Amino acid sequence: MAHRTNLDMDVLRTFVTGFELGSFARAADRLGRSQSAVSTQLRKLEDQVGQPLVQKSGRGLALTTAGESLLSYAKRILELNDDAVDIIRGSDVEGWVRLGLPQDFAESRLTAILGRFANAHPKVRVEVQVDRGTPLIEKTIKGELDLSLAWGDGSEGPHAQRIADLRIAWIGRPDWHGSHKRGTEPLPLVAFAPPCVFRSAGVAALDAAGIPWRIVFTSPSLSGLMAATEAGLGITLRTTMSIPKALAALDPVATGLPPLPTIPLSLHFADAEPTTAVARLADILLETIRDEGLRVSNLAA
Repeated sequence: MAHRTNLDMDVLRTFVTGFELGSFARAADRLGRSQSAVSTQLRKLEDQVGQPLVQKSGRGLALTTAGESLLSYAKRILELNDDAVDIIRGSDVEGWVRLGLPQDFAESRLTAILGRFANAHPKVRVEVQVDRGTPLIEKTIKGELDLSLAWGDGSEGPHAQRIADLRIAWIGRPDWHGSHKRGTEPLPLVAFAPPCVFRSAGVAALDAAGIPWRIVFTSPSLSGLMAATEAGLGITLRTTMSIPKALAALDPVATGLPPLPTIPLSLHFADAEPTTAVARLADILLETIRDEGLRVSNLAA
């Protein structure tokens, strides 16, 4: 029987992470390794398959034909590995978890989160509430939710962890140029009613730049804000992770808009020591966000 080569799972994960993040330097940071260690792993993988996997492309790296094939297989191998571990570990986990999510994540990632969790932990029942950050945090502090994801640095809750920082963008129609540049009228804003961290960031940036503004539309739902923006009533503020196809992140230089800061994203727990079911859902929530290409900090052990 011919000798079979067993690909190193740890090395495959580094390989996939590098191209998902667009940089092996970022992969090293994510995985807690030095760049030299990551380079060694990549060479080991190329030795195992007997072909080069990456090639120089400008200042960066690109996949070779062999690398493209391996990347596809590697993702499937890692997915099977992770599913097997999740199912075996979670087979005896029971109970229920009350999860709170902001509308951004509920609209774009809820199906993936719940599907993965249900597959790994079929005996756990999940109840989801979708709301704005302040109500979610308040319910978590009161014990009405076990776990919630909310915009903010986590300072509002006693058992919160800051997990990521995302860039805020001005969102509008691609053909929006802004009459505020001509000084004819205030900038029309589409935003949630306060308190809203996105609204506060936008207003602060406009005030600092001396640009007059006015609120032209408010809605309790994110879809309402996006619909009003798509209709051309004004521009809004959000991250770029789930912009509707008809809208775009506006270039501050081209539109004369002020630059915006990053916004922190935090995970809030009702208890300092969450149950196994809550901890597992938190892990899957973070992994799902990572799979979308967002840089997420590791939870403290």
